[in-house]
Order: sequence, then C-alpha cells, then structure tokens
Amino acid sequence: MKLKFLFVLILSGFVATNIYPQQDSIRKEKKNNALKNYWNSFIHGNVDRTFERKIDISYAVAPSYTREGSFGVGGMATGLYRLDRRDSIMQPSDITLTGNASINGFYTLTANGNNHFKGNKARLSYSLTFARKTLNFWGISYEGCSNNPLSEYTRQQIKWESNYVFKVSKQFYIGAAFNLNYTDLSEIKDLSYLEGQKQAYFFTGAGVSLQYDTRDFILNPKKGIYIMFKEVIYPEFSGSFNKTLFSTNFIFDIYQKIWSGGIIAGDIYGQFNSKNTPWTLREELGSNGFRMRGYYGGRYIDCNQLTAQLELRQHIFNRLGCVAWVGAGSVFPEIKKFDWSGILPNYGLGLRIEFKHNVNARIDYGFGKNTGGFVFNFAEAF
Repeated sequence: MKLKFLFVLILSGFVATNIYPQQDSIRKEKKNNALKNYWNSFIHGNVDRTFERKIDISYAVAPSYTREGSFGVGGMATGLYRLDRRDSIMQPSDITLTGNASINGFYTLTANGNNHFKGNKARLSYSLTFARKTLNFWGISYEGCSNNPLSEYTRQQIKWESNYVFKVSKQFYIGAAFNLNYTDLSEIKDLSYLEGQKQAYFFTGAGVSLQYDTRDFILNPKKGIYIMFKEVIYPEFSGSFNKTLFSTNFIFDIYQKIWSGGIIAGDIYGQFNSKNTPWTLREELGSNGFRMRGYYGGRYIDCNQLTAQLELRQHIFNRLGCVAWVGAGSVFPEIKKFDWSGILPNYGLGLRIEFKHNVNARIDYGFGKNTGGFVFNFAEAF
C-alpha cells in the first residue's frame, strides 16, 4: 500500500513538472508569437500582403487628443483585402475602424470603407458612426455662430451613409445612395440657439449618384480625376420632419505628379440642402477632418457648404511624407444669400506615415480665422 501511494506521488510529481510547465510554456510562446506578429504587422505593415491573406490588417492603441474631446484613449485598425486575389490590376478594398473615449464622456465609434466587387464592375462605399459628444456650441446658422457667445451641448448620434455604384463604361459609374441619421441633444444650455427647432430628429434618405473616376487608389491617389454628383431625397414619411427635403452634393478632385515624389492635389466640394433644413442635416465646417482642417467642428453651421483646397504632397524618405495646403470655404443659408465676405481662410502643414501599403496615417495642423488645431486620421484628406 505504501509502495502504491509512493508510485502515485511520484507520478503526480512527474505530471506537475512536465505537463503544467509545458502548458505554461505553450501559453508563453503563444503570447510571444502574438506580440511578435503585432510588432511585425506594425513595423512592416506597409508591405502589400493582400495577395497572401484574406485581409491584411494592422492596428494600434494609444493615448489620444482631439479639440472636441480633450485627452483620452484611442484605437484604430485598418485593413486591405481583395475579393479576387488573382486580379493584380484592380485596387484592393479597404476598411477602417476607429474608436475614441475621452475623460469628459466623449466617445466615437466609426467604420468606413470601400468594397470593390469582383471584376471591378461595382463598388460599395460606406460610413457608420456612433457618437456621444459634449461640444462647444454657437448656433445652427452662420449668423448665429458669428454673433452668439460660446455655449455647450451634449449630442448623441447614429449616422449611416452608403453609396453603391455600378460601372457603365471604363471611367463612368452610376449608383444608388442610402443615408440614415438620428441625432439627439440630451443636454443643451440655451434652447434659443436652436432657433425654434426640435432637439432630436430622425431621417432616412435615398438617392442617385453619377461618378467619373480615374483615380489609381481611393485612399491615396497619385494621379487621376474624380467628379461626383449625388442627389438625395429625405421623404416626409420616412423621418420626423414635416416636410420632404433634398440634398445635392458635388465633388471635383484632381491629382497630378509635378516632380519626383511630389503630387499636387486639388479639391472643390459643395453640399446644398433645402431651405430651413433641420440642424441635424446641416453642414458643419471642419467637422470631418477632411475639409477646412483646424476649425472646431460645429464652429460654423448652416444649410449649405462650399469649400476649395489645394495641397502639395511630398514623399520624404521610406514611409515618411509631408503636405502643405491652402484653402477657403464658407457655410450659408441659401445659394442666393451666399456672401463673399463670409469666406473663411484655411491653411496648414501635415506629416504622413505609411501605416498600410499605400495608406497613410496623417497628422495635420490646420489654421483658420482666429483658430487652429490638430487632426489625426487615416487616408488622405481627399
């Protein structure tokens, strides 16, 4: 009996010293491999792996800062993929996920991308946003924003925009658009800033788009022309506003190489909405970090927006580049009330780091009228 007990004790010791350490070493090895894979994807993320993998993705988590949200923690991931990995001519599809949470209760979750279908016959572009923001507030019209003292509100929003286009010739596309927008002001210090409008609205809209597109890569074009015209209707029955609304969007972009590593890029953008459009569908100057960079999002708001910018993009070394741009723009209530004296200046400098193959992480500092600020984002501004 004693020999049996001794045998069991020895066997237990053998198991403890051989199996569990092996399990620990396996866990440690998996952890080391995960860290190694992350490091390799971060350091060598600019190498094109889309022909080898279903999706080539890189991600990062770091402290963050935005003018609207102050300090916090941000996470971002971007991936490239091909639905047909045998097609070496078509540009890869892309998806970008970003999240940010700050110390003042600000959070945003966004997903956007461009999915190129097999044969390059169609493309789906989309953007989804969930957000809760406590923001500075000056009003919902250019006049109000110019005259009202600084106030504050808390805004919650769910926003979806999508555009499916089908190629009808080598460069021409025709497509359908679908938008959804729910925005609610849970807290607002001064209701008079809403000019009699409600604190919350829900809208769904559908429309058509026409595009001429010769860009070589959507997220970082080196050459080509992009012209887009889109008309969206928000029917009365599909929202919480007692009137049918219309929205017209126009974009003209051009890209041209001017010397080794140097690209000149131009952008003209126009968004025109129905008269007296509710504030949730109005244009916010500088809010998306693509146009009028450096302006506080919502510093100037109105029904329509018209902007133009010219940018010099220069590759410096390896994965580094820089940009410089000048631009101008304004928001206004109606086309016939457009005022040249209301045009606001914009200019700035930026740093580019190739995060994925041909996809830049960008850090811009933009200047405007009595303002300035940083913008962090993926992909070029236009």
